[in-house]
Amino acid sequence: MQSIASLINATVIGNEKNVATGINEIHKVEAGDICFVDHPKYYDKCLQSAATIIIINNSNVEIPSGKTLLITDAPFEAYLKIVDTFRPFVASTKAISDTAIIDSTSIIMSGVFIGNYVTIGSGCVIHPNVTIRDYTVIGNNVVIQSGTVIGSDAFYYNTKKNREHWYKRMKSCGNVEIEDNVEIGSGCTIDRGVTASTRIGAGTVMDNQVHIGHDVSIGKNCLFAAQVGIAGATVIEDGVTLWGQVGVNKTITIGSGAVVMGQSGVVGNMAGNAVYWGTPAINFSEKKREMVWVKRIPELWKKMMN
Repeated sequence: MQSIASLINATVIGNEKNVATGINEIHKVEAGDICFVDHPKYYDKCLQSAATIIIINNSNVEIPSGKTLLITDAPFEAYLKIVDTFRPFVASTKAISDTAIIDSTSIIMSGVFIGNYVTIGSGCVIHPNVTIRDYTVIGNNVVIQSGTVIGSDAFYYNTKKNREHWYKRMKSCGNVEIEDNVEIGSGCTIDRGVTASTRIGAGTVMDNQVHIGHDVSIGKNCLFAAQVGIAGATVIEDGVTLWGQVGVNKTITIGSGAVVMGQSGVVGNMAGNAVYWGTPAINFSEKKREMVWVKRIPELWKKMMN
């Protein structure tokens, strides 16, 4: 623990014998992890999370039993220092990194970039001009169409309006995991986890121009039509269908077997095995009844005026 404290110039209080086994942001944190918090609004959430070690800028908070606090004026910068030390960015100088492991039965077409420590299983077809960033894990029989980017940095920022540049990127040290028999269309973007994994379940298929945010977990046998967008840390359970241009909010769950009709906006948790429509998306039957009444507004208004 003292070595981490020295690295980030922090003071240790609480349990000094804890050992860090990982680093994670608040939505994915597990026992053994380091997590950071730098705003009073989130102190309690972080302190009561599964994190074993918490980097914080307040020494007057109550220390949860068994946890370690690392006190520093700049927790976010401390997080960046740890990431830069243990998983630094290393540019690949080749189109296909020497550290990538690719099964001999997979087809890699012209113009594909494969970064450091990528793993690709058997029977995959990677079409021209696909980018696969560092630490991505791809299973067997996966098809990725042209122009798709797998493992781009998370859209995740530390925001403070008392400095010249309000937004500072949280450096991503997570990855993307794509299971067997997944098909991904052209021009899709799948962001890696900030500190954990973005996961695409076996048998899932995506149309063109689908965006999957950081730390999203997608179950098996899902179907996403064109221009679907899913925000960070959301859970999509097995067998979910999202039709074209559906937008899904962050950190919510859509239950197994749900179907969301095109151009809907999903803003909260949804139960499985139901059909939804609208913005905010509600039960399809309820939305149809609502539309019937909306169409009757001119008629009802005319009656009221008479």
